[in-house]
Amino acid sequence: MGDGDHTARRNIGRRAVLIGGTVAVAAAGLAAHDQLERWWWRLPGQEKPRRPGEVDYREAQWSAASGANWRRADRPDDYVIDRVVIHVVQGSYATALRVFRNPAHGAASHYVVRKDGHVAQTVRELDVAFHAGNREYNERSIGIEHEGFVDRPQDFTAAMYQSSAELTADICARYGIPADRTHIIGHIEVPGADHTDPGPYWDWDRYLDLVKQALSRNPGKGKDPGKDAGKAPA
Repeated sequence: MGDGDHTARRNIGRRAVLIGGTVAVAAAGLAAHDQLERWWWRLPGQEKPRRPGEVDYREAQWSAASGANWRRADRPDDYVIDRVVIHVVQGSYATALRVFRNPAHGAASHYVVRKDGHVAQTVRELDVAFHAGNREYNERSIGIEHEGFVDRPQDFTAAMYQSSAELTADICARYGIPADRTHIIGHIEVPGADHTDPGPYWDWDRYLDLVKQALSRNPGKGKDPGKDAGKAPA
């Protein structure tokens, strides 16, 4: 191979390095831009006001999860909320609240619904709860736990279905989420999930009918997140 060939190869190699470096810088710039779009609200004076004990759903009672089980955010301004994920505790309402308060648990949902229909909120909707086992779905969804076990259909009471459906309808109204099985899903349907809830006995047809009925009664039922519910603890 002659000297001309060596020179050509050096030039090609140099161009490849320059192009590769330019692409890397561009990718880093895009990543930084994306991060800025996600985190701008952390600048002084930009974050939404918060007060201890605030709830996003007027019928909920506040019962705070450990800060180790969720991530502070500013949804929907930094992450669009377009999913509701249905969970089953595999235990009691009290058990769910207890483990969500445990920083070693590593998970929490936004809401827990008791068999009698009582609702607790444990994480603010604007924050990212660690409930889905998938970062993207955590960032884009609101998680609702239900007291009971997946293999006990008697745990899914009429009061629970009704209360949970009204909560989901309220969430759908506030964020413009379609009330369908693409946007209201079970934990088992989250990509990469290793859970089976809500299980084979969860009546999806009944549940979605109740959600749609609640929406038709109160299409604008949703309120601005962050208002005091004024609901006494139960």
